[in-house]
Amino acid sequence: MDLALSAEHLAVRQLAADFVDRDVAPHTTAWDRAESVDTGIVRRLGDLGFLGLTIPEEYGGSGGDHLAYCLVLEELGRGDSAVRGIVSVSLGLVAKSIATYGTEDQKRQWLPGLTAGTALACFALTEPGTGSDAGNLVTKAVRDGDDWVISGTKVFITNGTWADVALVFARTGGPGPRGISAFLVPTELIGRTEIHGKLGLRGQATAELVFDRVRVPDSCRLGAEGTGFAIAMAALAKGRMSVAAGCVGIGRAALEAAVGYATQRTQFGKQIAAHQLVQQLISQIVVDVDAARLLTWRVADLIDRGQPFATESSMAKLFASEAAFRAADNAVQVFGGYGYIDDYPVGKLLRDARVMTLYEGTSQIQQLIIGRALTGVSAF
Repeated sequence: MDLALSAEHLAVRQLAADFVDRDVAPHTTAWDRAESVDTGIVRRLGDLGFLGLTIPEEYGGSGGDHLAYCLVLEELGRGDSAVRGIVSVSLGLVAKSIATYGTEDQKRQWLPGLTAGTALACFALTEPGTGSDAGNLVTKAVRDGDDWVISGTKVFITNGTWADVALVFARTGGPGPRGISAFLVPTELIGRTEIHGKLGLRGQATAELVFDRVRVPDSCRLGAEGTGFAIAMAALAKGRMSVAAGCVGIGRAALEAAVGYATQRTQFGKQIAAHQLVQQLISQIVVDVDAARLLTWRVADLIDRGQPFATESSMAKLFASEAAFRAADNAVQVFGGYGYIDDYPVGKLLRDARVMTLYEGTSQIQQLIIGRALTGVSAF
């Protein structure tokens, strides 16, 4: 086993780190307060090839493997999870799904823009009444000749008000997961309202989407009729790796902030880093960060070798999301009262980390997935 990064991986990580230090980190507090990142960041992500990672070059992608993808998302998570989420959703959940399940026309229509950052995508699965229970979603798509008419509401949709295309999951058949199909819907047809006042990820556009008899041709259907739930779950299995990588970045940012502050702040006549319990907090952070990274890299390795990875992805997401919150919480403790105001970075890290245990499958859902894999018994 060789965990050393190749020259190519080191280069892409450095490219991402330089981008974050130059174009993201200096603005995170302002974006958080304004509840919006500078949307021009999307085009810059595309120019650097970050929105095309793992997508074939013939469709505008930049190629690369899933380890490179994780390295980039860790750096973006270190800078601002709101920016990391743009990539995780538009590329990780939607563009990769189009590349895997799309027709040639769908790939040609959407992938060049999505990978270049001239277009953005959102993943419209969650509904007001069905979060974790996505197999029972109620948004409907009714066949009308060569078209489908979609009616329903989606909520908590990342990139929702910025996106050009939505990957929408709607019921086309009977009850349960097998009655769900997927559609690529231009967002100009959808009613969209941005959700404000979020605890964290405040720089990221989160929206409610309303489908009021939205008519789309059958050519917008992604994959076979009735396979939408399978497409969603496959996307989320990889997406959980994306979240885990971003959580490693949150933990790293917490670690760097805590170490920097502890070696500068003095109390009782010495650096607070010289107090044993402060060192305990810092050591807990670094162990969490390194363990989360290794779990995440294992998922990337399994994907790149064509091996099953869904359970390992749930393990990585479960541990990394909880670890990110612990790391940020410990960093706030190191900062003391200063950690509670947004002039310092650790409070935002704590707020951003909190949602990581909720979206793309709560920690409890991850535990049920892992338990089912181990026992063969479903507790859903």
